[in-house]
Amino acid sequence: MNALLRRAAVTAAAPAMAMSLFGCGTTEEPGVRLSDDIVVGLLLPENQAARYEQFDKPVIEERIALLTNSKGTVRYANANNDADLQTRQLESMIEDKADVLIVDAVDSKAIAGAIQKADDAGIPVVAFDRLAEGPIDGYVSFDNEQVGHIQGKYLLKALKGKAGSGSGSGSASGKVVMMNGALTDPNAAMFKKGAHTELDGKVEIGLEYDTEDWKPENAKANMEAAIASLGKDAITGAYSANDGMAGGVIAALKAAGVTDLPPVTGQDAELAAVQRIVAGDQYMTVYKQYAPEAEAAAEMAILLARNMSLGAAAHTDIDTPTETSVPTVRIPVIALTKDNIKETVVADGLYTVEQICVPEVKAECEELGLE
Repeated sequence: MNALLRRAAVTAAAPAMAMSLFGCGTTEEPGVRLSDDIVVGLLLPENQAARYEQFDKPVIEERIALLTNSKGTVRYANANNDADLQTRQLESMIEDKADVLIVDAVDSKAIAGAIQKADDAGIPVVAFDRLAEGPIDGYVSFDNEQVGHIQGKYLLKALKGKAGSGSGSGSASGKVVMMNGALTDPNAAMFKKGAHTELDGKVEIGLEYDTEDWKPENAKANMEAAIASLGKDAITGAYSANDGMAGGVIAALKAAGVTDLPPVTGQDAELAAVQRIVAGDQYMTVYKQYAPEAEAAAEMAILLARNMSLGAAAHTDIDTPTETSVPTVRIPVIALTKDNIKETVVADGLYTVEQICVPEVKAECEELGLE
């Protein structure tokens, strides 16, 4: 299935789930809550990545309003990458008697105790984007291992044999630096697993880092250490698990005097990353459609708040380290390079050509036909 058809399939799934909310809510179903006065607690992990407050939060708020005839309330908290703060935020929402919680965990293990408290209080929890531990009732995310596979495949494509496998064949001497995400984020482990599946045995991984808090400045410091250890000319490719860190990686390479940048991967299709791709500084990113993911989380939350089954909304089940058979929605992902910017983020309305084609990359935009 091509990218456009995949996006169409995902987008079509959202209205179907929405209809299930209205189609099943009848007085004939015992225990179903008909009131639209639903309080949804939304807990997001950080604001380093632009996606959370620019896309996820407003989409969830809009969907909740639609599904509750504008009578629902979203109580929002951002943890700024502080797991202890997020625990306190969640416990506060329990005390305030939220009807349902949507939680994107800073630390999937650390949040388990607070999620147990929510369960004890009879408040269902949707794990959003990251698979939190504890008694969660639903899970919505992207196909995270596939993200790593796509990143690894595209890095190999860009390298074209310029990084050795380390097997002693002597076919190439270059090395890849891997900039993985935070150890506290279970998604980071899945991205890493997928990437290693593609890269292992095909390139030589010179150094690999698990980047604290996903922070670009930490990725930049890690890359500076890699350059000092390996030498700037030995680095022929950089795996970066997301776009923010890719910016830090590229900044370190440029500061070291690298003018012919090696291919650098990313994830999230942040505006700055799309502009770097246009300019030729970043090779690719993974485009994740935030709206279907956020809408699915909102729809799961309202179903749970109404004491309704997630059967119509969930595509599959997943086992967590603490739970089995959690109803799950997985959203597919798309590789984005300079060749499909117009067909992806522009066609979907994520960014306009005017937003992408700032004066610094105007000439490159014209070459790519972005007009």
